[in-house]
Amino acid sequence: MGKSELILALCLGFLGLCNAIESPQYTVVHSESDFEIRLYREAAWMSAPVKDISFVKATRLGFHRKIMGQWKEFDWGLGFSSESELRLFQYIQGANLNFSRIAMTAPVLTSIVPEAGPLHSSAYFVRLYLPVKFQASPPLPLPELNLKPFAWTGHCIAVRTFSGFARDWNIVKEAEKLSISLSRSPWANSTSSGSSYAYSIAQYNSPFRIIGRVNEVWVDIEAPGLDGCISTGVASY
Repeated sequence: MGKSELILALCLGFLGLCNAIESPQYTVVHSESDFEIRLYREAAWMSAPVKDISFVKATRLGFHRKIMGQWKEFDWGLGFSSESELRLFQYIQGANLNFSRIAMTAPVLTSIVPEAGPLHSSAYFVRLYLPVKFQASPPLPLPELNLKPFAWTGHCIAVRTFSGFARDWNIVKEAEKLSISLSRSPWANSTSSGSSYAYSIAQYNSPFRIIGRVNEVWVDIEAPGLDGCISTGVASY
C-alpha cells in the first residue's frame, strides 16, 4: 500500500466512516439535557504517560514524540516522517512483542492529573481502547515506547458532550459546565474521591475533520446512595 492510500485508509477509519471501528461498551443509567451518567464495563486500554503543561501537546505526545524540535505532517501520530518515533500509533501498527496490527478505536482519551509535577505542572495519560480481539490478552508494547497496559474496572462516568476542537482553553470551561450541572442534580457530591485524575477528554474524530466533531468530558462517579449507579435500562451501547 502506498503512502497516499495508507493516509486515506487511516483518515476514513479514524473519522468513523468505517462501521467496524470499536468503542468501549456502556449503559446509560441517567440522562439530563446537558449530561448523562454511563456505566462502563471492564476493559483493557493501552496508556501513554505524558508530563506537560498543555493538554494539546500531551495528546500529541501520547501518539508520537517530538523529534529534532518539530511536529511532523499530522497530529496524533498520523505523520509518516522517518524522523518521528510513534507511540500509541506505532504500537497499533505492530510495535509490540506479538508484532500484531491493531485496529484503530475511539475515543482517544486524555486524562488530566493536575499539579502532578514541579511548579504545579500537570501530568496526563493518553489512552486507547483495545479492540475486543485483544481484550483478554493485550499485546505488550516495545519497551522504548513507554506504554503501559491499563485495566479499566467497571464504573460510572458523568459525560458532557461538546463540539469543535478540544483545546486547552475550552476543555476547562466544558469541565466546569459539567461540574455545575452535576451540582444541581441527584449526582451532586458524587465525583469519585479515589480517582487518580481530575477529569478526562474523549475525542472521537480525526484532526482532519472540521465539521461535526464530537468530544466529551468524562468524570468518574461514585454513588452508593443511588444503588451504586445500577442500570435503569435507558440505553446500551
